[in-house]
Amino acid sequence: MENQYCKVGSTTHITSGSQASTRLVSYYQTFVNMAADTRYSGTQLGDFFERKARILKKTMEELA
Repeated sequence: MENQYCKVGSTTHITSGSQASTRLVSYYQTFVNMAADTRYSGTQLGDFFERKARILKKTMEELA
């Protein structure tokens, strides 16, 4: 029997594949919605969601 190797923890880049734009839009909307949630406004977590949304928006603009 031969050894089989796999990359444990390997990931696919968010901008690769045929569904990249759909995936980016979905993630962007999720982060925008979470940032707008009143539970997170004015917190570090809310800031994190806003920052992720800005990064995703910039990535979408670069792909367009």
